[in-house]
Amino acid sequence: MKIAIPSRQGLLDEHFGHCEAFTILTLDETRKIVNEELLTPPPGCGCKSNIVSTLSEMGVKVLLAGNMGQGAVNKLEEAGITVFRGASGAVRSVAESWIAGTLRTNNDICSAHHGHEGCGNH
Repeated sequence: MKIAIPSRQGLLDEHFGHCEAFTILTLDETRKIVNEELLTPPPGCGCKSNIVSTLSEMGVKVLLAGNMGQGAVNKLEEAGITVFRGASGAVRSVAESWIAGTLRTNNDICSAHHGHEGCGNH
């Protein structure tokens, strides 16, 4: 299984659509992290780029995020990627919390940047 975390310098990036990279973690059948790679997204807002299809093609099944707009959530879920929002902190700590079942998602929708730089409906 693969999980993706929008990241910046080892920390979860609070803004999915403009993150520096996605940390892709591969888990084995015991849910132990066995591989880590960075994926640099194309320029532009994440929900309007091809990043969702790229993540899906890589086998990502879960995305752990700080916050994002409903448009991005919808695209990810349509691609078969489960979204957990409300996370923060170091990438590995966030992943370990999810693996342990202690990471709780929230349903807050990011609206701070709507209409900003062509992102409209994150």
